[in-house]
Amino acid sequence: MCSVSIKGSPYARFRRALEIGKLSLVYAAAAELPRLELDDGLRVLVLMAEQDGERYDRAAVRWLGRLALERRLGIEDLRAGLAACELMRRHPREGEAVLRELLGRPVGAARGR
Repeated sequence: MCSVSIKGSPYARFRRALEIGKLSLVYAAAAELPRLELDDGLRVLVLMAEQDGERYDRAAVRWLGRLALERRLGIEDLRAGLAACELMRRHPREGEAVLRELLGRPVGAARGR
């Protein structure tokens, strides 16, 4: 007989931690995952901008680098992403909106051409 934990899968715990918004729980739950998708990573980044400014810069650079590689961003989009990461320190939701727009583009789609 196979038993299933009441607490759920590691990903379910991670999602619950994100919903609660407590960064220490998010870090612990994320450590159980083999990989974070860009969308989930962005949600973590927003919490970091709000709650963990000391670690935010390195995390933002890593996330933006992944975005640039996985979505094949051009220099203009990468510049916009960097500006959004800087904005996120003061206005997390506004910065997130710009990054979500970049994240939602088809791979290799250039902006404004």
